Amino acid sequence: MSEPATPLPDPIGGSRRSGRGALSGAASQRVARPAPLREAVHSALIELIINGTLQPGQHLVELELAQYLGVSRQPVREALQRLQTEGWVDLRPAQGAFVHTPTEQEADQLLSVRSVLETHSARLAAGRATEEHVQRLWELQRNGVDAMEADDAEGMVAANAALHAFITQLSGNSVLAEHIALVDRRVRWYYRPIARPRGHDAWSEHAELIKAIATHDADLASMIMNRHTERTRQAYHDQVATGPEDPA
Repeated sequence: MSEPATPLPDPIGGSRRSGRGALSGAASQRVARPAPLREAVHSALIELIINGTLQPGQHLVELELAQYLGVSRQPVREALQRLQTEGWVDLRPAQGAFVHTPTEQEADQLLSVRSVLETHSARLAAGRATEEHVQRLWELQRNGVDAMEADDAEGMVAANAALHAFITQLSGNSVLAEHIALVDRRVRWYYRPIARPRGHDAWSEHAELIKAIATHDADLASMIMNRHTERTRQAYHDQVATGPEDPA
C-alpha cells in the first residue's frame, strides 16, 4: 500500500519557510514558456526542492504537481524519471516518487569538490578584478548582510550563490565556470539548512575575501576561500549531527 501524499507547502510568502500548507490553497505557479516544456518542468521541480517547498522525503504526486505547475501529467512524469537519475528524486516500487534525502557522504563529497574549484576561482579572480568588479562584490555582500539582518534564509542562500557566481565569472576560466555550475544547484540545496547558523560568520568571511580580491592578493584570496568553503562543509556536518534548525 502506498504512503499517503504529503501536501505540498504553499511557496508564496511565509508558509514556504514553515513547510506547512497545501497547493490547493495556493496561487498556481505556472511554468514559463516558450522553454521546452519538459525542461521547464524539470527546472521548476529542482527549484522547488532547493527552496524547501518540496522537503526531503516528501511524497511527490504527479497529478498534484501537474496542477500546481499548470501542465499535464506527462512532462511531470518525464521530469521525475530524469530527476531520479540525477539524484534529486527516489522512485520506489509500488510507492511512487519521493524527494531524495541527501546523505552526509553525498554532501561531504560535493562540498569537498566545491572547495577545490572555488579556491582556484578566487585565486584567478584576484588577478583580474577591477575597481568596478570589487564594487559589485560589495553590493552583493550588502545584499547578503541585509538578508541576514532580516532573518531571511532564502535571501541569504540567493545572495550567497550570487556572490560566489560573480567570483567564478571574474576568474575568466570557462572550463572552471562550467564545472562549478554543475554543483551550484546542489550546493544551494545543502546550504539552505545552514544559512542562518552560518550567517554572521559566512558574511564576515566574504568581506575578508573581497578585501583580498581588491588588493589582488591571489594567495590570500585562495586561502580565505578555502577556509570559508571548508567551514561551510563542517557546518553542514554539524547540522546533520544536531538535527535541522526550526524552519519557522
